[in-house]
Amino acid sequence: MGIDLSFSVIKIAAVGAGSFLFAFLLTPFLLKILYANKLWRKEVRKEALGGGAVPIFQKFHSEGEIKTPRFGGVLMWLTAPSLAIFFFLASLGHIPWIGKLTFLSRSETWLPLATLFAASAIGFIDDILQVIATPTHTFLRAFWEKIGKYVGGGLSLKYRFGAVALIGLVGALWFFYKLGWDTVFIPGLGDVFLGWLIIPFFVIVMLATYSGGVIDGIDGLSGGTFASIFGAFGVIAFSRGQIDLAAFCFVVAGAILAFLWFNIPPARFYMGETGMMGLTASLTVVAFATDSVFVLPVIGFLLVIESGSVIIQLLSKKFRHGKKVFLAAPIHHHFEAKGWPPYKVTMRFWVIGVVAALAGVAIRLLG
Repeated sequence: MGIDLSFSVIKIAAVGAGSFLFAFLLTPFLLKILYANKLWRKEVRKEALGGGAVPIFQKFHSEGEIKTPRFGGVLMWLTAPSLAIFFFLASLGHIPWIGKLTFLSRSETWLPLATLFAASAIGFIDDILQVIATPTHTFLRAFWEKIGKYVGGGLSLKYRFGAVALIGLVGALWFFYKLGWDTVFIPGLGDVFLGWLIIPFFVIVMLATYSGGVIDGIDGLSGGTFASIFGAFGVIAFSRGQIDLAAFCFVVAGAILAFLWFNIPPARFYMGETGMMGLTASLTVVAFATDSVFVLPVIGFLLVIESGSVIIQLLSKKFRHGKKVFLAAPIHHHFEAKGWPPYKVTMRFWVIGVVAALAGVAIRLLG
């Protein structure tokens, strides 16, 4: 047992470190492509969610928005599948030690890997639509405006949420029919039977988690946040004996840390929707796979307050005749508007994120 435990720790540490190294070495080539093709927004967003101008955002981020490429999330959805395939092939070839690091398994990592790739692909399309110029041809322009009503460019919200819901539905069906999951664990109460209701519940959680993707708004903020979240779920997976799933979590965390290395202010590139959609969707799968969905709001506390601040702001503007609760939303822009430098917002949010992650892990392990 001691040997197995020791090797499991080595395996998780090795694939996590390997992920960081792979993504770190890949980044210069990715950046060269992004800058050579000028894959950034061609104009600063002029409208906020729910209508109205965005003077706060334009004041602090207008220059970076049109000079910094997106697509940072490519690191995550290239690194995780690439390493999974590499180690799997090494195991088939009976390559000593390397083959033993494989973390590809039907019961633990097929679904999170597939979800990461599928959601990231949708996000990649959205990022493409955000960085290319609006077509001048009448027909193409009409089609463009039909699918791209989102204030920041790219796919409209209904298409984004529709795609996330569809991915969530596929994941929910896999959990229910293929893996036989019909209960959820609630700390302090134990397993609660949901039956087929776990399917809509899964979809709702994935949509809610995706809404927290608005955290990608300041250099380094989303990277540090998601690194601590996936690290926390990696610890939970390890404690449950789900070694392959724990390895997946740390592979993702390693790739995020490599992204963060190049995203420390001034950022070389942004996460983009290809990162936000992939990370939030796969995070939902990991939360259910570790039977820890009810500590997701604790571990992902920053995602909750980011999404919540936007919802509160929209409701306030709608029902209070345009009056706002926050100076700007999401809430990280509110603190910028109050005079906090971006690096101070980022680092304080990181601290909150780490504390929340530790609290969530403790609740789950003690529950």
